[in-house]
Parts: sequence; C-alpha cells; structure tokens
Amino acid sequence: MFLSSSISSSPSLSKAVFFDRDGVLNIDSGYPHRPDELEMIVGGDVAIRMANDAGYKVFIVTNQGGIALGLYDVQAMHHFNHLLTEKLQSKGGVVDGIAYCPHHPDALNPDDRNCLCRKPSPKMIVDLAASHQLDLSASLMIGDRDSDVMAGEAAGCTSFLFSGGRLDEFLKPKLTPKSTGIGE
Repeated sequence: MFLSSSISSSPSLSKAVFFDRDGVLNIDSGYPHRPDELEMIVGGDVAIRMANDAGYKVFIVTNQGGIALGLYDVQAMHHFNHLLTEKLQSKGGVVDGIAYCPHHPDALNPDDRNCLCRKPSPKMIVDLAASHQLDLSASLMIGDRDSDVMAGEAAGCTSFLFSGGRLDEFLKPKLTPKSTGIGE
C-alpha cells in the first residue's frame, strides 16, 4: 500500500533516496504514532534537504505493523506522517511520497499476517519507482534494520544501515551531485 503526494510527469527516470521512518527520520520509541512521540533524528531535516538539493526525489518506506497489532489506526499513522513531513518541509526538505505496510506477522486479524509489502520485501520501493519513474540502480535506501537494507538491495538500490548519529553526516558522502547536463 502507498500514499503518494506527487507523481512525476517527466519521461526520464529520476534518482531517489528511500528512507525508513522510525529510527532513521524520527526516534523509534516503539510504534510511535502520537504527535507527542514525534522526535526527529538529529540532522534528519538537513539530510532531506541535502538529498533534494543533490537532485534526488525523497520517499519514506515504512513498516507500520502497529496498525495490524491494534496499537493505532491508519488515520493516526497518516496524521503522524503529515506532522513529520510538515516538520521536514519547514526546514526546506520535500518528501515526494510515503509507502507503508500495515501488516504484521502477529496481527490480530489473520488476514493481516501475510503480505507482499512488508520489508524485507522490495514491493513498496518497486511500486514507488513505477509510480514516480525512478531509476532504482541510481537510488539509495537508508534504514536502521537489516530488513530495510534487504528491501533496498532486492529492489536494486544501493542500501545502507544507519546505526545512529547525525543523519546528514551519514548521508552526505553517499549522495552524488545533481547532474548539470554540461559536458556530459
């Protein structure tokens, strides 16, 4: 499943950075979903802006198993995501879309236990790439769990495990500069 805020109309493929949400952009306090639980990772806002400035589209791909576990509903997740993207936008960063998986292997409803979208499956990334004309071989996946890295690699992205610290400092050496088209 995914929620997308814009769709590219360019026939050429764009590069992207896919970020996991909890533990990468915001502190993972254990299924954060309430506004008072939104605490940003240091340098997260700068990292998003740096990716934008380097010519990358930015997407969030997040497992939200708390929905299937009955801890919160889809509306609470959308509200939390909206607050997160507003914070990033207030600092000059643009998120082009968000994909989420509401399933969990221990879901209350057995129908929500098995899916094709939960990371380490690459489905959320691949679906965003198709909807936004993205070149996955030129794209990055940044996550804080092995399942994030596995999803990115399975989708064809260069993937990195973020284990804390300043996200902007972590991301900076991984970005390639925006293409100018001059002398290329």
